[in-house]
Amino acid sequence: MFQATAYSGDKVKDYEQLLKQLTALSEDETDTTAILSNASALLNQFLDNVNWVGFYLWKDNELVLGPFQGLPACIRIAYGNGVCGTAIREGTTQRVDDVQAFPGHIACDSASKSEIVVPLYTNGAIYGVLDIDSPINDRFDETDQIYLEKFAKEIERLVHL
Repeated sequence: MFQATAYSGDKVKDYEQLLKQLTALSEDETDTTAILSNASALLNQFLDNVNWVGFYLWKDNELVLGPFQGLPACIRIAYGNGVCGTAIREGTTQRVDDVQAFPGHIACDSASKSEIVVPLYTNGAIYGVLDIDSPINDRFDETDQIYLEKFAKEIERLVHL
């Protein structure tokens, strides 16, 4: 059974705890939907000042909405479109401090002000993205990026069980 953890307030230490929780929740699971569902719920519970946490999965040459926490979202995102599509096209994490300044931003939730998107891979091929939105500008810093990329790497490992 999962119990919410009181985090310490030390960002690095708390992210390390989050990674351990992800592994503990998913280590023996083989169902990808279950893993991604718990991962989005875990991140939503852990991160403050976020309004959407979830996954888009690469299917038939576009991103398709996967498990998430938050308001209903765009269902399909074309390659190269918006922050998520750009992450796929460039193959790199996109950390956007002000989504209004991002060319071609897709406003699924008008409350979103900043966003971070981490690409996910399986066997060297694109699998999808981890997408997190915040209702405040400049929500995500370098530490968030480093640990969300580690979180994504653990997701990649877990979906190969």
